Amino acid sequence: MSLTQKGRRNVLATSADEPMLMLLEITHADLAVPIRVVNDNQKITVLGNEYIACPFQITLADDQDQQVPKAAVSVDNIGRELTTWLETSNGGKGAKLRVMAVLPSSPDILEVDMKMDLSGLSINNETVDGELGYRNTMMRAAVGMRYDPISSPGVF
Repeated sequence: MSLTQKGRRNVLATSADEPMLMLLEITHADLAVPIRVVNDNQKITVLGNEYIACPFQITLADDQDQQVPKAAVSVDNIGRELTTWLETSNGGKGAKLRVMAVLPSSPDILEVDMKMDLSGLSINNETVDGELGYRNTMMRAAVGMRYDPISSPGVF
């Protein structure tokens, strides 16, 4: 991840001049327009797209042995947009999440820009929660069906 000089100075400062704003953009085939939120108390326009103010938390991935690293996101359940989308999209299966960071003084310069798979979505009265990560393609079978004693007992 490469930050601009201004972004690097902001991250390393003990008392930064301005806060770094985190943005989320949820995309899915069933969404005509992506869901865009900013972790702030007022909306912001970034690269021509409006992000509504909505608190959220991102939990970073752990480093467990023999496990695919997974981070988590929790967005406050305000309004009906997320709830309606989850109900109509089969739980949001196949959703993607883009995490970005900008400085308020230069909102069209992305300091951080990451795209991840969004899975395991659940909803309650307070939050919409999901897991972030990448699909583990290394552990998938290379072929659709293989011959072994279970799938083809007459061959063995």
